[in-house]
Amino acid sequence: MTFSMKIAAKGAAILAAGVLALTACTNASEAGGPKPNSSGSAGASFDPSAVKKDESLASQLPDALKSKGTLVVGSDTTYAPAEFLGGADNHTPMGYDVDLVKAIGATLGLKVDVQTADFSGILSSLGPKYDLGMSSYTVTKERLGAVNFVSYFNAGTAWAVQKGNPKTFSLDDVCGKSIGVQTGTIQEDPDLKDRNAKCLAAGKKSIDVVSLKDQADVTTRLVNGSLDAMAADSPIIGYAIQQSNGALEKIGATYDSAPEGIAIAKGDTALADLIQKAMAKLIADGTYRKILDTWGTADGAIAKADVNPAVSS
Repeated sequence: MTFSMKIAAKGAAILAAGVLALTACTNASEAGGPKPNSSGSAGASFDPSAVKKDESLASQLPDALKSKGTLVVGSDTTYAPAEFLGGADNHTPMGYDVDLVKAIGATLGLKVDVQTADFSGILSSLGPKYDLGMSSYTVTKERLGAVNFVSYFNAGTAWAVQKGNPKTFSLDDVCGKSIGVQTGTIQEDPDLKDRNAKCLAAGKKSIDVVSLKDQADVTTRLVNGSLDAMAADSPIIGYAIQQSNGALEKIGATYDSAPEGIAIAKGDTALADLIQKAMAKLIADGTYRKILDTWGTADGAIAKADVNPAVSS
């Protein structure tokens, strides 16, 4: 998802009333994952009671968190299939990020409260408001200067256009084109920012960057033809295409794959280390892969979770 590459088309929203219902999963139906219902939201996928508490890890919880008994998680629940609102009421947090953080909570013997939040405000609220940020955050050097990350997934940038590419859009010539992105994502900055600088340096028209807070709104505009193309994390693009009923298609190859991370306050290295241990256990016992398989996103699986993984940019 933006300040991470958010992964998936924002979710469980009925994207264009009467035009298309976009939910929050990547290529779920193609990979045997959850199928969206008529309202556009996929069914529940993960039961945290299936994960047993690890007494050794639970004993390492900070006293304040142990006393509270609940892991409070900030998430921009508009980025399917990673995090979105769905279920019978269309207000239940769902997605593979949600399932993963629930599994972490179960491992540590904690309840999990996933709270919908604005993507750009989660990292600055870690500590006083949220224990974790779980919102498809791409790990970057800039973000590593502000928070700790535990890696859990790999995603790249992908692009989509209307089916058949009626506007003959090309990634080799984006100058003067209208391109949709979610606000705060790496697709907006540095990707489009750098591309736009090249356009201006070459004396060409600037890119019309349409930056919206909700990825579902970006997708809707592309379906409706008011955008030439959109860029997002690869799982989000894949899911948006799968849910568009043939209205969209991918253009070009996925590039700049990078780790995504669970965010923890910069000063709380002990919690970061504990979350890494919990992720390592879920990877080792197969729970991690089971969750990703359910959502059709196993292509982004990692073999090892790291605290503050090295990144190139």
